[in-house]
Amino acid sequence: MKTFPQPLTAKEEKRYLEEFRKGNQAAKDILIERNMRLVAHMVKKYTTTERDVEDLISVGSIGLIKAVHTFDPAKGSRLGTYAARCIDNEILMLLRSRKKQSREVSMQEPVGIDKEGNEITLLDLLESDELSIELMYARKEDIYRMANAFRKCLSDKEKTVIRMRYGLDGSKETTQREIAEELGISRSYVSRIEKGALEKMRKEMEAET
Repeated sequence: MKTFPQPLTAKEEKRYLEEFRKGNQAAKDILIERNMRLVAHMVKKYTTTERDVEDLISVGSIGLIKAVHTFDPAKGSRLGTYAARCIDNEILMLLRSRKKQSREVSMQEPVGIDKEGNEITLLDLLESDELSIELMYARKEDIYRMANAFRKCLSDKEKTVIRMRYGLDGSKETTQREIAEELGISRSYVSRIEKGALEKMRKEMEAET
């Protein structure tokens, strides 16, 4: 985990909060930057693997930003005390979302209906032009290897993004931006997860041929 700057003293914190309330955006940036160490500390409670760190830091940062915007010094507490609760809430929301999405799905399970009234499965979605991978799955037996690759080689985070992106479990398809907002991460990070997951599935299938 990267090293973050030291937190502000009580006197410094009070000064920057006052400046931020007057509209000084640079003061807001300092309040956020100098409290990132708190985000990292909170993340340690929940991180189980190294790959979770970036994700949880991103989510925790959202909680910190919300705290800076809504903190009321008149209530007598320090910003860090209030921010810790906001950070914790954001992380817990993400973890609950992951748990909700963690069920295994069948690649043959209907997830929607096309314009002609035909059922659409995950396999149909993964064979679509949108992903530009139809040539990889041209043969019928490849479809079953793809289903196995989905279950076998993807992390929980990757499965969650693929499920949300392509509307598994009967839900509607979700854009990368919508996924980013739901999970509290950047759209570019969602895109990297999606592309990485599809690439891992491709390699897993090739290894079985």
